[in-house]
Amino acid sequence: MSSRQSLKVAVLKGGPSAEREVSLVSGRECAKALRGEGYEVIEIDAGEDLCAQLTACQPDVVFNALHGRYGEDGCVQGILEWMRLPYSHSGVLASALAMDKEKTKEIYVRAGLPIVASVLARREEVEAGHVIAPPYVVKPYNEGSSVGVYLVHEGANAPRLAADMPPVVMVEAFAPGRELTCSVMGDRALCVTDILTDGWYDYDAKYKEGGSRHVCPAEIPDEITQACQDYALRAHNALGCRGVSRTDFRWDESKGLAGLILLETNTQPGMTPTSLSPEQAQKCGMTFGQFVAWMVEDASCDR
Repeated sequence: MSSRQSLKVAVLKGGPSAEREVSLVSGRECAKALRGEGYEVIEIDAGEDLCAQLTACQPDVVFNALHGRYGEDGCVQGILEWMRLPYSHSGVLASALAMDKEKTKEIYVRAGLPIVASVLARREEVEAGHVIAPPYVVKPYNEGSSVGVYLVHEGANAPRLAADMPPVVMVEAFAPGRELTCSVMGDRALCVTDILTDGWYDYDAKYKEGGSRHVCPAEIPDEITQACQDYALRAHNALGCRGVSRTDFRWDESKGLAGLILLETNTQPGMTPTSLSPEQAQKCGMTFGQFVAWMVEDASCDR
């Protein structure tokens, strides 16, 4: 690629998904860091005129800081491939697969990775009665960041779902234990984080100041750390991810290694001040600026 001084980077942020507000913060932080690393940066709030905006500014590289549908599910990746604009993170197919939690699980199983049982069900079925035995979790199968997640305890009634939940949802057996996560950067697994919260690790716990506490690196047995790193890298490769991804786990420590299961892989991990992947990169010796600059230098088409 060209020298940083001559490289124009368009940072895509915002967009129309349920995770718009988080993406605006991610985009702002990444743009600020990239300017600090010497790049010329243009910030674009991705909307229906995205193609026109990209054509007008003619960037050398696109840094994708979008989260959720359209930005993380292969849609914007397809636009960038069509326009032949090199971009960060995963390509069309890997993005689409990882966003679809059911397809992700199928790929995990083929790769020999451990998961918990789940079914897809229509929302009216879920509201009418338990489709699997409690405790279980109800969530959209194509959103991220704990948007629209319901935990149904033993003895509870069937949940009443919000009006904006999709017609078909995933109902997944609740996996007890600790919340662990591990990022992958290219062909390297970074360290493991143990996420501590007072309650459910929901949207507020992820993104609000003080919503959760991160222990990084996680104070867990070496066997579990190594397994998380191995599983995260295998998930990244099995899905065909590129650049940076992050895989989330639950670990029931009473069962040892047998208690470790994969939940999902994020192809567009959060890049906010409280986000996990930048924190893991920092623990591995990278500044935030170096981390985002690596993603720019890694950008390409045909991902």
